Amino acid sequence: MQEIGHWINGKRVAGKSGRFADIYNPATGEIQAKVALASPEELDHAIAEAAKAQVAWAATNPQRRARVMMAFGALINQNMDKLAELVSREHGKTLPDARGDVQRGLEVVEVCMGAPAMLKGEMTDSAGPGIDLYAMRQPLGVVAGITPFNFPAMIPLWKMAPALASGNAMILKPSERVPSTSLLLAELLQEAGLPDGVLQVVNGDKSVVDGILDHPVIQGVGFVGSTPIAQYIYGRAATNGKRAQCFGGAKNHMIIMPDADLDKAADALIGAGYGAAGERCMAISVAVPVGAQTADALIERLVPRIEKLKVGPYTAGDDVDFGPLITRQAQERVLGLIGSGVEQGAKLVVDGRGLKIQGYESGFFVGPTLFDDVTPEMEIYRQEIFGPVLSTVRKDSYEDALKLVMDNEYGNGTAIYTADGDTARDFASRVNVGMVGINFPIPVPLSYYSFGGWKRSAFGDLNQYGPDAFRFYTKTKTVTARWFSGIKEGAALNFKAMD
Repeated sequence: MQEIGHWINGKRVAGKSGRFADIYNPATGEIQAKVALASPEELDHAIAEAAKAQVAWAATNPQRRARVMMAFGALINQNMDKLAELVSREHGKTLPDARGDVQRGLEVVEVCMGAPAMLKGEMTDSAGPGIDLYAMRQPLGVVAGITPFNFPAMIPLWKMAPALASGNAMILKPSERVPSTSLLLAELLQEAGLPDGVLQVVNGDKSVVDGILDHPVIQGVGFVGSTPIAQYIYGRAATNGKRAQCFGGAKNHMIIMPDADLDKAADALIGAGYGAAGERCMAISVAVPVGAQTADALIERLVPRIEKLKVGPYTAGDDVDFGPLITRQAQERVLGLIGSGVEQGAKLVVDGRGLKIQGYESGFFVGPTLFDDVTPEMEIYRQEIFGPVLSTVRKDSYEDALKLVMDNEYGNGTAIYTADGDTARDFASRVNVGMVGINFPIPVPLSYYSFGGWKRSAFGDLNQYGPDAFRFYTKTKTVTARWFSGIKEGAALNFKAMD
């Protein structure tokens, strides 16, 4: 059976700890490979080598670092199908969805090709007599990225591209469930001209995460995953004096107003609720129709669309709309939440339980599921399901619908479908959520903006990619310089000497 190791100093290396985790084929339920889990000594070695390599990389001018990003982007395009197949093989998502995963990561790499402009400092000449004042942006040093299973290409690229373009070295710890894509990306970066050691890919479990958080050389940590783990990582990193950006769970709502185009809203909910089997932090998991008539008409449109969805392995190609969940545990959790919804009185309109696909009976599949008459007290509303389950919470007015969104503990993304500009502007202005869509279901910003949620969906002051990423991965140094040229003054004993 294939054993997957690490990427250290520009090459794949076998694990030395003797500890492994199983990598499953989600469609069959079978173990397809094993990934090495690094020991503390292996992690320490990777960090030490990264620290050595970072010195020269930081001294490389930003334009030359940007050229590595340009070559890297070209190689990602050339290897798009290979990367997508790796994503699908380990995650289970369809090939079109996997290509989208790679593409959205590539777009961040493309923005990082403009790193020299993002890394410019500021200057004021003649701030005082013969005095210049300027600020420089300098890399943090060695940073770490801890990335989740649901986007094996996109989120590692969101982390590594701006970190490396800013002059840092990075320790990347991908999810042990989907390690292969990160290793291929590391190979492509080396081919693009990244010096050995600047990117190290270390596979591991919680012990590696804790090692990263406690290591004195690591200066910054980026994480994406569940809220409890995000809060844990943020707290431990901050306690150890590290900069941290940690993104957690979500419960994303879409409000559907009576004046909305209900066919467009229903189509949007199908894609946003069931795409990637619902394993997206930006998935719409709650539909909030305003008014009974709107709700009835929306359900009427959703049911036939849901019943047409095809579930199966990625190898079925275009005949499949979404694939299995990542693990047996994930499947059992989602099925349990569906059961709790029934027990607590929600109306199960479409039941995705019991789905069996010929030849893939042991796969981790859950069919598309639709609930109506869900209330905020129910477990299926309170929990982030992370599966193909859409809940409908009916509200009588816009204000009630808005309050539902604002009272929720999460604040990642939200959307509203309406034909009224005043309502849309009011919603965008008042809602306490980090990313807002107006007649747009999944409002993930383009890569030259920044991605980030509010409330318990995010911990830290700066968001992912875009301008915030360059702020996160650099620190500001301010220099006050005086060059004497015949100006004669006595000793200054106060701060007014610059005036």
